[in-house]
Amino acid sequence: MKEIGQFLWIFALCLGAMTASASEKGVNIYGTARNVPSKAVFGSAGNRVRMDDFKGDFVLAVFWSRYCVPCIRELESLNRFAQQTKNDGIRVILISPKEEWQGGFAEQRRLLAKYGAPDLETYVDNKSDLASAFGIFSSPMTVLISRQGQEIGRIRGSADWSSPEVIEYMYKIKAQHG
Repeated sequence: MKEIGQFLWIFALCLGAMTASASEKGVNIYGTARNVPSKAVFGSAGNRVRMDDFKGDFVLAVFWSRYCVPCIRELESLNRFAQQTKNDGIRVILISPKEEWQGGFAEQRRLLAKYGAPDLETYVDNKSDLASAFGIFSSPMTVLISRQGQEIGRIRGSADWSSPEVIEYMYKIKAQHG
């Protein structure tokens, strides 16, 4: 009987710890920062960029797909979030598979404008090399990268990025881990 009581007590502690650390749905902030993969993505000017090239900024690297309905739905609010936070050292970048853009960046810009996100910084991932190196196989997935260039967490799924609660939470994460 004593063993069952101890088990229930430990279970309750673990459950409480999980609830406290998972205060936001789909958010996973790591206890220890991780190195980012060294695979490159490509910008609209053909420039090769690695995640550690963004050192100095708190980066939300949003892995998305043009065929992902939740990705498309969040574009407008993500654009508003990026515009509201860009002068505070928060940088939002979109990364999508290169194979989806037969018309190149011009096609991508048209789609982003259509869905209210004309201002977002975009990159393409050749053969999804960076996504695979991160272990990302679904979208949307947002990788949070500290100003030191290390991955500090992830957000799985879409969000209403322009909501005051989400904005406040991102500033909090940046202050604590950024």
